[in-house]
Amino acid sequence: MRINIDHLTKYVFSQPARSVIQHLRVTPQSNANQTVLNWDINIDCDAKLTPFRDAYGNSCHILAIDKNIHELNIEVIGSADITSNNGLVKGAIEPFSPMVYLRPTPLATPSPQIKEFAHDVASSSNKLDALHCVLSAIHKQIAFVVGATNSTTDAAMAFENRQGVCQDLAHIFIACSRALSIPSRYISGHLLRQDGQNFQEASHAWAESYVDGLGWVAFDAANGICADEHYVRVAVGLDYRDAAPVSGARYGGGFETLSVGLHVRQSSEQSQS
Repeated sequence: MRINIDHLTKYVFSQPARSVIQHLRVTPQSNANQTVLNWDINIDCDAKLTPFRDAYGNSCHILAIDKNIHELNIEVIGSADITSNNGLVKGAIEPFSPMVYLRPTPLATPSPQIKEFAHDVASSSNKLDALHCVLSAIHKQIAFVVGATNSTTDAAMAFENRQGVCQDLAHIFIACSRALSIPSRYISGHLLRQDGQNFQEASHAWAESYVDGLGWVAFDAANGICADEHYVRVAVGLDYRDAAPVSGARYGGGFETLSVGLHVRQSSEQSQS
């Protein structure tokens, strides 16, 4: 399946902003599941883009602006051919041992309540079956509620309130997986929705857990399924902070208004995969 992406991040500042530095993790990489055909980053002002690869193997850019601006538009346009592999992730860049992803992080630390929940619902000694049990339980018990959380909400808080968005459900799944001594990591990317909602307000997030004998398996707790040919994998990290599409700092600017527009659609062209 060929998927086209048009992702616009817009900042509007109440006062002139200068010395803007942004860390962009918006460029996917090809692997055995996806072939990136083309991908461009367009900035609407005089800016310097410096590409690099971070410690997790993500394709990143540093965006630097050294002049006064009142607004900033970052548009990402690209397309990729995606094939389904039953949730298995093959051919991705792997700088670290899977054991690194057992480390608890501020946004995905298993609280006592999460640990109890994970062990209660993971009724099988088989790790893959246990993860599917956790996936199903989170999807059923944690409500998807836009605006109930923010980017700093951790897994413990979202779990206690029993609500959140895809980022929160991914963090809860990761925390549960780590509580079961199964390495797990955060993935940011895009989802071609099956309800006809091609225009979206944010990118998507899910998790990958490492199962001996299989490798990394992708689980989307927000939808209760393993990732398939509708998912474009962009960045990986221990939690959201390592894989956020855009993060950074600026000097000046006053108050900031952020808006995101995202168009994810299936291409009319035939995939060559």
